[in-house]
Amino acid sequence: MIKYIASHIARFGLLMVAVAVVTFALVSLSPVDPLQANVGQAALLGMSEEKRAALAAYWGAGTPMHERFIAWFGGLLQGDLGTSLRYNMPVTEVIASRALNSLALMGVAWVVSGVLGFALGVVAALNEGRLVDRVVKGYCFVLAASPAFWIGLLLLMVFAVWLGWFPIGFSVPIGLSAADVTFADALRHMALPALTLSLVGVANVALHTRAKAVEVMASDYIRFARARGLSRRAAMARHGLRNLVLPAVTLQFAQVAEIFGGSVLVEEVFSYPGLGQAAVTAGLGGDVALLAGIALVSAAIVFAGNLAANLIYGLVDPRMRPTAPSRSGRARRAGAPSHGEGGQL
Repeated sequence: MIKYIASHIARFGLLMVAVAVVTFALVSLSPVDPLQANVGQAALLGMSEEKRAALAAYWGAGTPMHERFIAWFGGLLQGDLGTSLRYNMPVTEVIASRALNSLALMGVAWVVSGVLGFALGVVAALNEGRLVDRVVKGYCFVLAASPAFWIGLLLLMVFAVWLGWFPIGFSVPIGLSAADVTFADALRHMALPALTLSLVGVANVALHTRAKAVEVMASDYIRFARARGLSRRAAMARHGLRNLVLPAVTLQFAQVAEIFGGSVLVEEVFSYPGLGQAAVTAGLGGDVALLAGIALVSAAIVFAGNLAANLIYGLVDPRMRPTAPSRSGRARRAGAPSHGEGGQL
């Protein structure tokens, strides 16, 4: 177990280094001019040469990329992610102020999409070939082919503009101080973005669960249970669901990366102040430090999801638990004969 944990810690460290190098290099090599993107073309043309040079030095536009990366990575090793030039504040404060909104949004969407997708997949498998099955598959195929921002725009027009049931955007009502915002206000503003992410994530979970459930219903032990007089629903409830748990857990934790990627577009559509919107702002403005910090946080979230899946595997299926090799296995690999191979002892 110690080797297992140590190997994952080493992989996590390598992942963070790779993400930092790739993100910093890509943003630095992008054609976006930080001065023009953040100051504006008209204001930039009206500046003097001295002020342009001062702003270029402030943004690090004239400093070689490797020097900026070495300085930034040195601060990262000390826990300093740098300063966001777009927000004019430390990157850690920008991420901390927006991480709660994004984590709450993704958490709700992750749970709802997993539970609803699993239920729809099981219902479709129990009604294979019937109208319910065709409706669920058609619903999932349409959602799987629809981009998240398009679904978000539709929900925004229907429920916020036409019906007026939900606010158009933002995470809190406009004009209220933080002390006056209630939990109900936050939930009301988060409803449409979370619903958009949930609808997008349902399709893959439902289709995958349906395929596995159809295989389970055609297995020998389900046939034996049906021969004993159990209905399809009772056989699935008693003997089939437990065999669907592990594939469902696998796919559900794999959804973390997809939900995080979808949240970037959804937050931009609904003007929801989360990490996704901050990443778009940093990318358009050439804010290397902020975008690199958000990339590190997102990579850590995805890695944590995969690690949690591996640990849950061991709880669901004991055969997948990381165990040390037995004494007989070590002796066999070392060339020592076993009782069956070395004759009578």
